[in-house]
Amino acid sequence: MLRFFIFGVLIASTGKPVNGTCNVEMSPPKVMVKFGDSFTANCTSLYSEIAGIGWESTYGGIGLQSGISTLPFKIDVVKDWDIQPICYVTLPDGDQCLEPLPVTVYQIPESVSIAQPLSAGPMVEGKQYHIQCNIVNVAPASLLSVYWHKGDKIISHETFKESAQSPVSKSSILNLTAQRDDDGSQIWCEAKLNLGPGELNHPAMQSKSHEMAVLYPPGFINPEMETVELPDRKNVTLYCNATGNPVPVYSWDVPQAVQEMSKKEDVNKPFLIPFFQLPGNYSCKASNTQGTRIKYFTVIEAPSSQLGT
Repeated sequence: MLRFFIFGVLIASTGKPVNGTCNVEMSPPKVMVKFGDSFTANCTSLYSEIAGIGWESTYGGIGLQSGISTLPFKIDVVKDWDIQPICYVTLPDGDQCLEPLPVTVYQIPESVSIAQPLSAGPMVEGKQYHIQCNIVNVAPASLLSVYWHKGDKIISHETFKESAQSPVSKSSILNLTAQRDDDGSQIWCEAKLNLGPGELNHPAMQSKSHEMAVLYPPGFINPEMETVELPDRKNVTLYCNATGNPVPVYSWDVPQAVQEMSKKEDVNKPFLIPFFQLPGNYSCKASNTQGTRIKYFTVIEAPSSQLGT
């Protein structure tokens, strides 16, 4: 609307139509300005001769100035989200041309935060969760990028198609399938306005970091089936170490002869040193609220112990 209005103003003032392109140089060629700040731009005519140069904008303009080829335009306090300054040049024959100055008015987010389900309790391995990052009052959202971090990795990146120039609130949804390796990891989101290189490239604003808690069934550190030789004149130790959340509890199934001699022994532990070193089949059960796993041991006599003297 502003451009059509300025077209009308210029035509009315000169009686001639306005040319579409203008041989001028803008410095800077485009403006990134924070809402409430100021900016200055210069329009320089590259024509060998002109009758005058001027500016129009939603903040008012600068009437046609003669005898100069460069004209500055300044706004002390930017109070509008859609600014369309236009430099116009009148040529000696009365023709006019105009050149718009691209201006982006921005505002960094007021806040960045992660909503539930991270605050609703532990996750469960294998289930999918929708984690939401809320970015409040940012402009323009078309320049917004949201990054999701887990540990030392960026696991997702999102941009937005948004035509509004004024501040809006946006949300980024991360679809995450919980894995046991996620347990204890830190997760957070960050929002950044892509304003280009230079001093205006503000640091990203981060949400609070959340520690992920993932429930998962036991998993053995070593293979689930082992064959163990009875060492000569030494005790054999059977290891049943397992990871899991919650921490697994253990129970052992041993040959009858060993069981009778080990009734007082605490078997709720991830290793077993049989009271009697006997060959046979042993097993260990690791359990928590998420499941149970069983590890099997086949204990055999070492070849040296089978030789006669």
